Amino acid sequence: MRVWSQVDVRVRRLGRSNVKSPRDSGRAIEGPERPARAAVRFAFLSLATGLALTAVSAGAAETDKSQYTLFNPTPPALMREFSTDRPDITESPFTVDAGHVQFESTLLGYTRSRPNANSVVTDSYEMGTTNMRTGLTNNAEVNFIWQPYGVVNTHGPDPFDATHRAGVGGLEVRGKINLWGNDSFEKPGATAFGLLPYISLPTDRGNGISPDAVEGGLILPFAIKLTEKLDLGLNAGVDIKRNDDGTGYHAEYLSTASFGYDWTDQFSTYYEIAARFNVQDPRGSDVVILATGFSYQFIKNWQVDFAMNFGVTPASDRINPIIGLSSRF
Repeated sequence: MRVWSQVDVRVRRLGRSNVKSPRDSGRAIEGPERPARAAVRFAFLSLATGLALTAVSAGAAETDKSQYTLFNPTPPALMREFSTDRPDITESPFTVDAGHVQFESTLLGYTRSRPNANSVVTDSYEMGTTNMRTGLTNNAEVNFIWQPYGVVNTHGPDPFDATHRAGVGGLEVRGKINLWGNDSFEKPGATAFGLLPYISLPTDRGNGISPDAVEGGLILPFAIKLTEKLDLGLNAGVDIKRNDDGTGYHAEYLSTASFGYDWTDQFSTYYEIAARFNVQDPRGSDVVILATGFSYQFIKNWQVDFAMNFGVTPASDRINPIIGLSSRF
């Protein structure tokens, strides 16, 4: 069993590029588009329905591993099967076993935006973004996500609009707490639920890669085992973002749904829809993304993966392919 639910993990933003044309500031934001609202309603309703079905797994027996901690690691024989928070956008409710470390990295990612109001297009390159997940207890972990290098280029009809920026990304610190299902997600009908608070810290303000201000939020990851091979991961969350004009903050809301299918014990694919709304974008739409990808566990505790994200609304990036590698120790 391998659950397709994170971020990935990669530090990829569900939404627009961080780089904006100065002319975009202060533009009026129009109402959200119907497709985005429909996607959001679907994910939130699905999450509520799944939570209502938790009684199905209430009687499942879990092995008592409460004695294991960061300094008293879980023995290999009792560890959960290797699962990652990447390459899909949807975060999983499952944590890394106590005393163990898991690295989930984006080897290379590319993003091309849609044209903004001034027909300026952004090309972004992401290299080496890594999520270091450390198990603190049997049901809690801490994550540190950092992008060592990125490149952002903009170009448009006016050559003077072209820019080139490069540098390090911000540091994101996460906690994940599994409330149930960590060790009982085995049979169809089983569920799992967790809490994932996070905060993003700037490392180099103004470089176009790192965030310019402290931001944060909370994600509620939920998973349902539909069949022996098919899982459904659902996320709902809120992200507190700095306003584009640099004054104050606003809340953006996100929801995702990801179907994961295990073709073999080593090879899995997923199919996903993700939405973010209340974004400050002068193109007047919410963000809706359709995605697919696969993972292949070529040896024990080592996995390669590939994701392809397609934006379907004007505020969404047009295309975003990603190649990644994960390992557990």
